[in-house]
Amino acid sequence: MPDKRPPRVPARWIVRTAWVVHRGLYRVTAGRVGLWRPKGTRWGALRLTTVGRRSGKRRSVILAYFEDGPNLVLLSMNGWGEGEPAWSRNLRAAPEATAEVAGRPHQVRARLAEGDEHSRLWDRWRHFDKELDGYAGLRTTPTTVFVLEPR
Repeated sequence: MPDKRPPRVPARWIVRTAWVVHRGLYRVTAGRVGLWRPKGTRWGALRLTTVGRRSGKRRSVILAYFEDGPNLVLLSMNGWGEGEPAWSRNLRAAPEATAEVAGRPHQVRARLAEGDEHSRLWDRWRHFDKELDGYAGLRTTPTTVFVLEPR
């Protein structure tokens, strides 16, 4: 049996350009395009607004998510690059945030999924991305799973 090759991640500049274009599309359409709910085997896209841990300013980012009952589940993956993204560090410092889902803002409180819950939610992410373990294997640090609970 041949060795399975790790999935290929686009060059960092391509990932960053995609993020800029997605946020721009969201802004230009006043939020009518760019956010969607998960459906079938497709994850959803939400807009998370946190408070900067150093600046104290509101910071927004568009992220993939899925729903777990009333909770929203995110992966802190930094485009499968090394390190944690700023939004993740901001949530750790100040877990109260706003998640805009399909045009409706929700006040949420973030927490880390741990133990059995982490395993269960990671397994659910595999439903949306069959290469999840391969992508995670490209990083030297574990990928954090965040749970956003309604406030």
